[in-house]
Amino acid sequence: MRNISKSSVKKIIKQVHGSNVIVSDSAADAIVKILEQKARRIAKYAVKRAKDKKRATVTEEDIDTYRLKYGG
Repeated sequence: MRNISKSSVKKIIKQVHGSNVIVSDSAADAIVKILEQKARRIAKYAVKRAKDKKRATVTEEDIDTYRLKYGG
C-alpha cells in the first residue's frame, strides 16, 4: 500500500513546471517509490536516534540530523 499518492506527486510537478505538463502514471509511481523508500530510511534513523536519546517522540531535530548527516 502506498502512503504518498500519485496525484500529490503530479500536483507538485505541475506546481513547479506549470499546469501544461503531463505526468504519466508510471512516472508518478516511480517518484512515489523513491520518496517512500527515502521516508522509510529517514524514519528508521529518526526513531533510532530518539530511542538512543531516551525519548519516545521523534523530533524535527532528529530529521534535521539525518539531513545534515546524509544530505537532503
